Amino acid sequence: MPLSSIDVSSIHLTRHTMPTLLEQLTALKIIPVIAIKNADDVVALGKALVENGMPSAEITFRTPAAAEAIRQLRVAFPNMIICAGTVLTKMQVDQAMEAGADFIVSPGFNPRIVQYCQQRGIPIIPGINTPSLVEEAMELGINVLKFFPAELSGGIAMLKALSAVYPVSFMPTGGVNPNNVKDYLALPRVFACGGTWMVPSNLIDNQEWDKIGALAKEAMTAL
Repeated sequence: MPLSSIDVSSIHLTRHTMPTLLEQLTALKIIPVIAIKNADDVVALGKALVENGMPSAEITFRTPAAAEAIRQLRVAFPNMIICAGTVLTKMQVDQAMEAGADFIVSPGFNPRIVQYCQQRGIPIIPGINTPSLVEEAMELGINVLKFFPAELSGGIAMLKALSAVYPVSFMPTGGVNPNNVKDYLALPRVFACGGTWMVPSNLIDNQEWDKIGALAKEAMTAL
């Protein structure tokens, strides 16, 4: 389904069910991964993304502005799919939920964080890059996983190997770019990719929203 045919107003439906979330992310194809330094920039950034066919954002907890950025984005764009990325602690889970995040993404597989999200009723897509970590995730009932760092962990060849063995779905992130994103998305077990190329930090810092919008549109048009 081309993104242009998706009714964005209907995307943000049942927040805390993984099957619905998986359907929504599968329709979106690309999730922009954003490290934002100034939360007050996020509404203009969100507008550039939404208006160019990319109504989603992963706001990473790599900066102190993350929780406030999620809050402002949620208020401005109630139907946008917003996740909290690089979540490492229970406190960050709490902050993300209170700010209005739809789900949590972690770079690695921390059973305590996974179980805490399950207890709190918010979906989590934890990061894995080995067979053993996939099995640990499955043991806790998690079958939607982030493959990170994708390119450094064997890329498409590794994903093919994992997909042949495990009945799980993957979101590759880390090294995904315009040159390889189609190849990743062509894999049957890959439902979406995370990427930073359409939201580079220098353009955010310089408030170059038109350029970010153009990059987002280019990415979606290419798919």
